[in-house]
Amino acid sequence: MKVTAPQMGLLQILLEDLFERLGVEFISAPESSEEALEIGSRLGPELACLPLKITLGNFVQGLEKGADTLVMAGGFGPCRFGYYGQIQQLIMRRAGYKFNTITIEPPIGGLNKFVAAFKKLCPGKNTYQLYQFIRTSFLKAQAIDFVEKKSLQLRAYEAQKGSVSKAKKRALKILGGAQTRAEIEEAKNAALEELDNVALDLSREVLRVGLMGEFYLLLEPFANFDIEEYLGHEHIYLERGVYISDWISPSAKNKVFGLPHKEIVKTASPYLGHFVGGEGQPTIGHAIHFAGEGFDGVIHLYPFTCMPEIIADGILPKVIKEHDISLLTLVIDEQSGRAGLITRLEAFIDLLKSRRGGAGRRELCKVI
Repeated sequence: MKVTAPQMGLLQILLEDLFERLGVEFISAPESSEEALEIGSRLGPELACLPLKITLGNFVQGLEKGADTLVMAGGFGPCRFGYYGQIQQLIMRRAGYKFNTITIEPPIGGLNKFVAAFKKLCPGKNTYQLYQFIRTSFLKAQAIDFVEKKSLQLRAYEAQKGSVSKAKKRALKILGGAQTRAEIEEAKNAALEELDNVALDLSREVLRVGLMGEFYLLLEPFANFDIEEYLGHEHIYLERGVYISDWISPSAKNKVFGLPHKEIVKTASPYLGHFVGGEGQPTIGHAIHFAGEGFDGVIHLYPFTCMPEIIADGILPKVIKEHDISLLTLVIDEQSGRAGLITRLEAFIDLLKSRRGGAGRRELCKVI
């Protein structure tokens, strides 16, 4: 069995680690690119959202590299993500591709159902063994996310442009070699120390911006045009409402982001009191949280036709008015371009700087 899976930011590091522990050959699809998007746009439905098209292209490229089994996450609720696996199967089979599929359902649907997919991948392992493998890989993913979170904060202060990104690469390499839980904890501390050693200019005034919205666009740099690096180099201190380990966490405690999922949902409830799929409800909660923390603005990212985020988008104007925070909404599809996105970001940054100089001024974040 040779498995492949879609690209989504640093998820590949987790998958490589997990499949190595399981003793399953993993063939990583090429990093998401214009080629993957072209394949997905050509084969997929015209009005399908951007993540479906890019991940469809990832699958095709993985099969062409020699994989024979596709691994895809499942889902539930109104969000179409839960149907991606089935839709992509039909599309690729009609296009003549031959493969097996394994769908990993979210842990919230029940541990047994979650582990059942891994038993198909390695039938010789019992439930306890599988859980230990998954748990150890999850701890590495969490350590990676803490590195990612710190890089989002520090990049705004780096004395030399690009130094945080270089330190992040070194940090991820340190984490990549860790195997046991003790090694992962030791590597996590060493990785974070790499970032601590970056020369900073803490006297610099920075703006604080929260990123929120649909998880794939938040986590996949190709899909969001590397928005985090661009904003960091513009001296923007960033926090993100979704990290990979928070998204897949069985306990939904959102350890990296720092607030339990239930608390974010409760925060959103006066404006949106029920689940609408995806991150629709958390998006509202994240906006309120960022406002309460004194952030200068929030950026709402979502793919064109994303139903949960369209619902959130209709509610956000009231939220930002009542909580006094600036909002930029970016809706992205395969026709979107980096130049247009940068133009909108530049205007948004100018707006935030203007507010800083007026009645809307907020305290600067100078301590990491």
